[in-house]
Amino acid sequence: MKEFKLPDVGEGLTEAEIVRWHVKAGDPVKVNQIIVEIETAKAVVELPCPFEGVVAALMADEGEVVDVGRPIISVDDGTGPPPAPVPDERAGEEPADRAEALADDMVPTPPAEVRQPVLVGYGVKPGAAKRRPRKPSSPEGASGTSAAAGTSTSGTPSGATPGALAGTVSATRAPETVRSGVNGPGAVTASPAAPSAASSTVSPPGTGRDAVLAKPPVRKLAKDLGVDLASLLGTGPHGSITRDDVQAALAAPARESDVQAAPARPRVPAVTWEGEDEERIPVKGVRRATAQAMVASAFTAPHVTEFLQVDVTATMDAVQRLRGLPDFAGVKVSPLLLVAKAVLVAARRHPMINSAWDEARQEIVVKHRVNLGIAAATPRGLLVPNVKDAHRLSLPDLAGALGALAETARAGRTQPADMAGGTITITNVGVFGVDAGTPILNPGESAILAFGQVRDMPWVVDGQVVPRRVCTLALSFDHRVVDGELGSLFLRDVGAMLEDPLRMLAWG
Repeated sequence: MKEFKLPDVGEGLTEAEIVRWHVKAGDPVKVNQIIVEIETAKAVVELPCPFEGVVAALMADEGEVVDVGRPIISVDDGTGPPPAPVPDERAGEEPADRAEALADDMVPTPPAEVRQPVLVGYGVKPGAAKRRPRKPSSPEGASGTSAAAGTSTSGTPSGATPGALAGTVSATRAPETVRSGVNGPGAVTASPAAPSAASSTVSPPGTGRDAVLAKPPVRKLAKDLGVDLASLLGTGPHGSITRDDVQAALAAPARESDVQAAPARPRVPAVTWEGEDEERIPVKGVRRATAQAMVASAFTAPHVTEFLQVDVTATMDAVQRLRGLPDFAGVKVSPLLLVAKAVLVAARRHPMINSAWDEARQEIVVKHRVNLGIAAATPRGLLVPNVKDAHRLSLPDLAGALGALAETARAGRTQPADMAGGTITITNVGVFGVDAGTPILNPGESAILAFGQVRDMPWVVDGQVVPRRVCTLALSFDHRVVDGELGSLFLRDVGAMLEDPLRMLAWG
C-alpha cells in the first residue's frame, strides 16, 4: 500500500484545497494518470498519480483544505500480501433465517425531508448547454426511465447504489411488486404498500437547493457567471454538476424560455434575501492569498498614484487597421494590445520602472527582462499571470500571448509558474466601465498601470472643441524605487505613444 502525499506545487505553498477527484476507491490507476484537481493560493493544478495499482482510499474530501505533506490517496500496487477474507457473520444461519435477514435489509429507509427554500432568480446567460427535462404534467409522465438524466428503471442514476440519492433527485415511481433476489423457500416479496428504497418518492429535480448536486466551488462559479444550476444536467458522479458543465452552459444556445430578462452589462443577479440576516464565506485559496498580498503591498511599499487623460483616437483607428492585416488573423486585437506595447517601449526608455525593492539586502534590483503581468478577474478571484519576456515579442506574437493568457485564466487553468516572476503589471479597469482608479502594486514589482474606459469626450484640437476618443491612465509606483520625476516621465511616454502610435516605431 502506497500513500501519495500532497506536494508543494508552487513556491513554498503550505496548503491546497481538494477541488475535484477524478478517481474513486476501487478504480485502477496508472503512473501519470490525472487523479485530482487542487486549488492552491495561486492556481488550479491537476496532480498525476506517481503509482500504478488500485485506489484503496481517498483520504481527503472535495472542498477540504489539506496541508502540504499530508497523504491524500492510498494505492494498492499489488506487491503486498492479499487482504484477509472478511468473515461472513451469517455463515451459520439457516436458509430461512438468512432470507429473513435479507428481507430486513430491504426495508426502505424513509427519505429525509427535503427543505423547500425560496428559489433565487439568477439570470441564465444565453448558452446553457445541457438542460434538465421539464417536469411532467401527469403522474404517468413522471415515472419510468429518463435516458437524458442517466437513470435506470428504478429511478437511480447509473452507477449509483439504490437509495443513494434518497431525498434528492429520485423520480416518483408507481408501486410494483419487486423480488428480493432470494430463491426458494423464504423468498421475500415487497408489497405495493412498501416500495423499495430504489423507488422512494421524493421531490422532483430542481425543486430545492439540495436537489442540485454541486460542490461549493462549482456553486460559486455558477453564481459568478449567472448560470442557474437547476437548469443544467450534471455529468459528474451521481449526476452532480461539474465546472465543465457550468462552462459549457455559456457556450451553447439556450431556449428563449430558459433565459430570464436581465441587463447584459453589468450582470447583476436578482437576489431574494430570505432566512438568515448574513452569510459568512470562508476566505481561502486565491482570495486569501490576494488579500494577504494586497495588505503586505499597501503597508510595505509607499504608493504614489498619478493620472493622465489621453486622446486615444489614433490608437483606436490603429486597432481597426491592425484587425484587417493578415498577420493578425486568428488573434484578438484590442486597445490593450497597444497599451501593452507602449508600456514595453516606455520601460525600455526608463529601465528603473522595471525594478524591485529587496528589503533584506537593502538593494534595488533592476530587471533586464520584462515579464508583463495582466490583472485578470476570474471566477476564482483576481489573478495576475504574466507574459514571459514580453519585450522580445513582435506585435502579432504579443497579441497571441495576451489572448492565450486571458483564455487560460477564464478557464481556471492558470498555473503557478504563469504568475511567478512578474516585473510590471497592467490592469484594464475600462472593461468594467470605469474611468480610473488607484491600483495597488503586485508584490515584488514597482509599477502598475490602470487603463480606463475609452469614451467620447469634448477635446480641444488646434483651438477647436471636437469630439475625441479619450481615456484615463493611472500609474501607481513604489516611491522607494521610483521618484516623482521618473514616474511622470514614464506615464507621459505611455500617453504620448497612445496619442500617436507611430512613436512606438520611433522609440521602440
